[in-house]
Amino acid sequence: MEDEIVLTKVTLFEKIALSIQRLIDQEVLKPGDKMPSVRSLSLEQKVSMSTVFQAYYLLEKKGLIEARPRSGYYVRKSFKRNAEEPSASATWKMPINVRVDSLVSDFIKPHKKDSIVDLSIAGPSVELLPVAKLNKSIQAVLREHKGKSFQYAFPPGDENLLRQIARLSLHWGGSLSKEEIIVTNGCMEAINICLRAVANQGDTIAIESPTYYGVLQTIESLGMKVLEITTNPDTGIDVDELEKALDKNPVAACLFTLNFNNPLGSCMPDSEKKRLVELLAQREIPLIEDDILGDIYFGKSRPKNAKSFDKHGLVLLCSSFSKTVAPGLRVGWTAPGRFKEKVERLKFMTSIAAPTLMQQAVAHFLENGRYDNHLKALRLAYHIQMRKYREAIFKYFPEGTKVTDPQGGHVIWIELPSKVNAIELQDIVLRQGIAILPGSIFSAKKRHENFIRIGYCNQFTPEVENALYVIGKCAKNMLLERN
Repeated sequence: MEDEIVLTKVTLFEKIALSIQRLIDQEVLKPGDKMPSVRSLSLEQKVSMSTVFQAYYLLEKKGLIEARPRSGYYVRKSFKRNAEEPSASATWKMPINVRVDSLVSDFIKPHKKDSIVDLSIAGPSVELLPVAKLNKSIQAVLREHKGKSFQYAFPPGDENLLRQIARLSLHWGGSLSKEEIIVTNGCMEAINICLRAVANQGDTIAIESPTYYGVLQTIESLGMKVLEITTNPDTGIDVDELEKALDKNPVAACLFTLNFNNPLGSCMPDSEKKRLVELLAQREIPLIEDDILGDIYFGKSRPKNAKSFDKHGLVLLCSSFSKTVAPGLRVGWTAPGRFKEKVERLKFMTSIAAPTLMQQAVAHFLENGRYDNHLKALRLAYHIQMRKYREAIFKYFPEGTKVTDPQGGHVIWIELPSKVNAIELQDIVLRQGIAILPGSIFSAKKRHENFIRIGYCNQFTPEVENALYVIGKCAKNMLLERN
């Protein structure tokens, strides 16, 4: 049926697993505690023993519990409780010009997969792409649309895709209509166009610190300045600090990733998002919201985005299917509120249209419920991989290393001891066939000199574990040389 809405269903065993996971996260169940037997939990929850086995198996895959022969299941040691969060950088007092492009270009280079372990990537590996289902969608739309798939789909974009994206807004408590959306060539084009719609050369944009280097490059290319705002590795932008900064500096717009910031992985509580939107509305300041990672959450439900609290059309929501379906599709979108007419004109002037075939294929993929099923598997894979990566980092990296504990997304932000220079470390490990990213490319002020970002997009293989061991060993050697 055309108007049927497909929402992700949580199975009974997943509900039980999530309930137990919360107890572990809240330390109600502590490391070493014995779990209830399968039989007793099945009686208590009034479910089959098979359902309990499935729940325990899921928790075991996530690294939360472990089975001991002839003894039962036990809570595993949790690195979350033993780890300090990386420190947050303070608000930069004055707007500054951005000069990061040449530095970023030195580190963002394609690597041959057969010669390097690439931990610098922040996107799904080939093994996690729904290749077969995407092929089916492409073949289906070619049969259905024939030559029309090779014609322009002028802005705002393919009508069916606009409709499917509008339906997705139900997942985060929104209510977008297809008339509010414009399709773009990925999320970065959406951000670029939205920036041009609300600000001019020389204007100041408030950003998170640290933030995605691609955002910094875009702002630099437009000749705009940035004002870096304190960002907590767990809860995101400090709204109080932002308010103080806005009192002292004229800001044309804010550009934030509130759900699973790259590189921090921070997620702002929904109540703070509402407060942020109200603060900016009082001052008539537009908010460009990058929500490209909002669907990759590890909890029970998707976090809301700022757009769901927008009553004045001042939030320009930007997203893409690059991080969830496939990077090479280059299908992104924006819901720019009161700026839609200007954004639509800028989209046409910039690139005329997004590829029609890819738009139709993504629409078909969404319409047939494939997106929700794929996301479910992707979130589980990333959650499992994140826990394994963190465990290896704590095992091999120097004492005093601080690591984020992201609740979604696909990257880990690591603070090394202060005497470890991340750029030097990056150069050393690259010569040994390992790619990482230094923290300085995530700040216009080139802060975070002893930080690195690692993506957990690749499956945790012996090669990946060895790469983390080598990074840790090199960092320890740097410390020994400087002590």
